[in-house]
Amino acid sequence: MSDFNHITGRQLAAARALLGIGQVELAQRANVSAPTLRRMEDSEGAAKGMKNNVASVVAALEAAGIIFIDSNGNGPGVRLRDPA
Repeated sequence: MSDFNHITGRQLAAARALLGIGQVELAQRANVSAPTLRRMEDSEGAAKGMKNNVASVVAALEAAGIIFIDSNGNGPGVRLRDPA
């Protein structure tokens, strides 16, 4: 999903949990600080933070196999890419 402006903090946290990685590991993969990631995940609504930091976290999650699902009538979500 290229439009990361609508990705929520809860989606980031859910994606990280789906991968089974901690905040420190994801922060390292995204080249942001752990407190920055924590603030993004704690955001109500859209993930708050500098656009380049949010984009880095989204890119790291997508590189790890996460697909962000926009609101399609059932609300936003995340899922793992089919490995096949």
